[in-house]
Amino acid sequence: MKYKRFFHLNSLRLQLLSRSLLVILSLLMLIGVFQYVFMKQFIYTNKIRSIEDQIHLIPDDVWKHDIETSQNVKRSRPMVYFPGVNITFINQKSTFLRLAKDPHHSYFPKLSASTYKQIMNNIKQPDNTTSLIKKIDGHQEQVIVLKPIVFDGEIQGVIQINTPTESLRDLLIRQMMIFLMLSLTAMTIAFFVFSSVLKRTLVPLFTTTKKVEHINAGSLHDRLPVNQGQIEMDRLSLSINEMLERLEKAFKAETEAKEQMRRFVADASHELRTPLTSIHGFLEVLLRGASSNPEQLNAALKSMYGESKRLRKLIQDLLLLAQLDQLPPFQKEYCFIDELILDMKPQLILLAGNRKVLFDFPSRLPFEVNKDQFKQVVLNLFSNAVQHTNPTTGVIQVVGKINEEELSLIIQDNGHGIPQEHLPHLFERFYKADASRSRAYGGAGLGLAISASIIELHGGKIRVKSKLNVGTAFEILLPLT
Repeated sequence: MKYKRFFHLNSLRLQLLSRSLLVILSLLMLIGVFQYVFMKQFIYTNKIRSIEDQIHLIPDDVWKHDIETSQNVKRSRPMVYFPGVNITFINQKSTFLRLAKDPHHSYFPKLSASTYKQIMNNIKQPDNTTSLIKKIDGHQEQVIVLKPIVFDGEIQGVIQINTPTESLRDLLIRQMMIFLMLSLTAMTIAFFVFSSVLKRTLVPLFTTTKKVEHINAGSLHDRLPVNQGQIEMDRLSLSINEMLERLEKAFKAETEAKEQMRRFVADASHELRTPLTSIHGFLEVLLRGASSNPEQLNAALKSMYGESKRLRKLIQDLLLLAQLDQLPPFQKEYCFIDELILDMKPQLILLAGNRKVLFDFPSRLPFEVNKDQFKQVVLNLFSNAVQHTNPTTGVIQVVGKINEEELSLIIQDNGHGIPQEHLPHLFERFYKADASRSRAYGGAGLGLAISASIIELHGGKIRVKSKLNVGTAFEILLPLT
């Protein structure tokens, strides 16, 4: 099964192996062609030079002696003898005279008379030779070396030495067969060695594949190894891990959003149902006859009016949150926040009642804000401080500061404080640290959520610090850069 997968046509290993071996085979074939061409030229050239060197070692007197001896009827043994070659003398009249004969290959080629004449006429130095490789009249291909012979200052003719190229071809074929066998051996070794090396090289890829399959099965918390010894695979694993990190966060955020939506719908339904239930109950009382009693009628109408106001406020807050969730474009304008808050001073003092209100702005606080929305944030935080402080001994401070990086606006009170376990959830929708107090003041737990959304749309954030029986401080931070 393992080898079946390895040799599958779509296997990356098989494709890499086959293509690599194909490249090696192509290179070996190219090398073989060049080797054949160069080796053939080398062998033939070497043979010609060997014959030429032997010819140049023989003095003209020796050639003269052998020519004169061969012309006599009673021939003696020639002085010139080259093993494996035929030696022929061609005079000015194109008469052929055999000087030496190879017993195994006695054939000697006869070139055209014009060729011999051209060699004799073009001679510049007696030691000059001309070499040819020719196949004549269907005979074996021959290596032919021609040398003009000069006696007593006159050209007597041409010495022709020839030998068949059969032995040279045999040598060339043997060399090529050796190269072929070595190439096949190298290809076989390369197949097994490269298969093993390729398998080890692709281990990180197989590890990544198995890990991704495991992650695909639902384990988004798993991560790919990023130190596998291969830069490309490590970069790929790192990119996949970053993608998985974002996916996991997205799934987690989606799960949390669904849970928040579920809680939001449940809380909104509860908050809407409570005043509706009260109004419905009072209407039933009135329908049963309480409307004829002026005191009961007045009390029921006041209660229904209060519940309808709370219901209207809740619906307005829900609509505002829905609008803020859609990230509407804010109409901002440049202003001084300290002036904006001081303009609200009469309203804030009236809202505080008998509580002491302090304003502290050591320097101007310039920023680009939506005035109406920012005023609502200040009112929400200030109202929250009013609800959690004593009506007579309560002190509320509004402090503004600025530095090179951010602008800070703090609304601090000396109320009973908020338990630490509630602080992380204060800006969640419908969250109420003290349900009975919120109910008494008509709150539904949306004020802080609305304030946080508005400040986020300004690019800032709200922080809260609180200590039991000491007080609470809400700080608005707006970045200046």
